[in-house]
Amino acid sequence: MRSRHICLTLALIGGAAVIASISARAQTYPTQTVRMIVPFAAGGLNDTAARLLQPGLEKSLGQAVIVDNRPAASGIVGTDAVAKAAPDGHSLLVVASTHAVVPATNPKVPYNIERDLAAVVQVARTPLLFVVNAKVPAKTLPEFVALAKKEPGKYNYASPGAAGSNHLVTALFSRRAGIAMQHVPYRGGAPAIQSLVAGDTHFAVFALLVPMAQIKAGNLRVLAVGGLERDPEFPDVPTVAESGYPGFEATQWVGILTTGGTPKPVIDRLNAELNKTMRDTAIIERFEKMGVSLVGGGSDDFQKKIVSEYRNWVEIAREANITAE
Repeated sequence: MRSRHICLTLALIGGAAVIASISARAQTYPTQTVRMIVPFAAGGLNDTAARLLQPGLEKSLGQAVIVDNRPAASGIVGTDAVAKAAPDGHSLLVVASTHAVVPATNPKVPYNIERDLAAVVQVARTPLLFVVNAKVPAKTLPEFVALAKKEPGKYNYASPGAAGSNHLVTALFSRRAGIAMQHVPYRGGAPAIQSLVAGDTHFAVFALLVPMAQIKAGNLRVLAVGGLERDPEFPDVPTVAESGYPGFEATQWVGILTTGGTPKPVIDRLNAELNKTMRDTAIIERFEKMGVSLVGGGSDDFQKKIVSEYRNWVEIAREANITAE
């Protein structure tokens, strides 16, 4: 009985020491440069978000914050770097919705999305637009669905790459609408847009900013907006849900993660400072000019969102037989 009491006491002391150590690290955080890894090239939405938030985060943390672009392998290389970093909050990952898609279509990714990475905060979201070449004789989404059903196999759709979020969203919608379209993948958004404008493809789903110039030029037509609410840029264009598909939502989001196992107090500190930065009027205006809404909120809610989306995409990819090439 005495030895059991001693063991219990030692265990309690050890546990208290671990808690004290974690608390101490959280209080002194950050102790070195904070690296915001963007796993894609400069110029995209997640890169822009990182560079808009960097000055405010640097000021509030009192430590240097640098943006580090590591574009390779559909974001896997940069993501894996954060997944395998020290769990101390000094390595951050700035990702878009594809973060939940890539491991759902590629079981060989070298990290576990649920275990090796921890959500910090959802930064922003922007609706996906359902667009067609302006010569396609459909003014609304139901009209396009009717055309596709009337002439099966005639219409195809472009995407910035196979097994990406644009591909899966379109595949999901096609199944929901009961239509069959040939998928034509391209290496990036620009060539996919060019194919749509040229008439080589007929339909596509893009984040709001990507097709905007061609929409304004009259080369592309917006059939529906993927958000659950109409977008201020297109107040007369109904949502997909309003177009006969209740509950259907298609948006692109940007968020910040860190290494799994990072102490909760450190994540809470990062979450609070980033939320504070996102309340800056100038930051809000910069995002709104891009057609992007800031979100913010708690880390737990964002973690649940990522896991839920990932598991959902696993099922959709399996049903549609979509795998990364």
